[in-house]
Amino acid sequence: MLTAKENLRQTIIDGGQPDRFVNNYEAVYLMFHPPIVHSGGLLAPGDMNVVNAWGVTNSFPVGTIGAFPVHTPDKIVVKDIEEWEKYVKAPSLDFPDAEWEMFAEQYEQVKASGKAYAAAFVAPGLFEQSHHLCSIDEALVYYMTDPDRMADLVKYLAEYELRLAELICDKLHPDAMFHHDDWGSERNSFMRPEMFAEFFVEPYKEIYGYYHDHGCELIFHHNDSYSANLIPYMIEMGIDVWQGAMESNDVRALLEQYKGQIAFMGNIDNKDVDFKGWTVDDVKRVAREHTVGWGPTQGYIPCITQGGPGSTVSGTYVELVKAIDEMNTELFGFTQEELENARLDLQVLFG
Repeated sequence: MLTAKENLRQTIIDGGQPDRFVNNYEAVYLMFHPPIVHSGGLLAPGDMNVVNAWGVTNSFPVGTIGAFPVHTPDKIVVKDIEEWEKYVKAPSLDFPDAEWEMFAEQYEQVKASGKAYAAAFVAPGLFEQSHHLCSIDEALVYYMTDPDRMADLVKYLAEYELRLAELICDKLHPDAMFHHDDWGSERNSFMRPEMFAEFFVEPYKEIYGYYHDHGCELIFHHNDSYSANLIPYMIEMGIDVWQGAMESNDVRALLEQYKGQIAFMGNIDNKDVDFKGWTVDDVKRVAREHTVGWGPTQGYIPCITQGGPGSTVSGTYVELVKAIDEMNTELFGFTQEELENARLDLQVLFG
């Protein structure tokens, strides 16, 4: 029986032979680093009007799905796109070696287990950071009316990400990276593909190329939206796994079209399982719908579409993991004990 990590690798590599479905996030452990811990962006429900290291004000009202920038006129960072340099100042990346070493020990423990990828977590991405600074409405307008200024802003953000990548790879040595940047709604991308490519393909090729060239076997890119029209650019950027591929993308058709070029981790929309009034039977039904008749198929990882393990409504993610375990038992004969032993037990690893 393959470990969770090796089963994920076999699911992704061209010609691989997975022996069961990868179960959600079981094989990729999202890991932090000093810049993100000090970013002021890790909010909990109830945190309101918190200003992060970029000067963006965020709030996480209780009962909502997550934190998001507050874009009242007084809180928008970029007051004038023509003078964005006056308002946007990248935060410092200067942190004590002792802090980096503390995280480095954790990365080594995960890698040494052989059961999960130690994935450096980076968020927000280039597009999200641009609209966090400008507001989503204004940013989308600026991409049309002030493309040169927005290209300069994206370049500035990319240069920061490259400096961050150098530090992460040099000091932490992850074997994967997990990057957030949402590029659309459930129905369409925010930009037409050609416009998207103009601003983001080259910067991401450089960023993801750096990670690939410095020890990261896999690039996971979270983007829970419709982005089927952007997949050729994702491949060009160097993305190995598109995490968050919503059902609206027709994942089955994408698997046929892009087999061996990119993997799809998602296809279980949060709205299908993560809602008030959910039942265990709801979750089991969804798990069956997204496994029976699907393989294990190379390039397909059934997973909740949100960008990390967990759920908005308490308990739904845990039950989804259990339900997919049950399908791996029913379809491939593995016992629950075997499945649990094949993946990383964080309680044993970190106490």
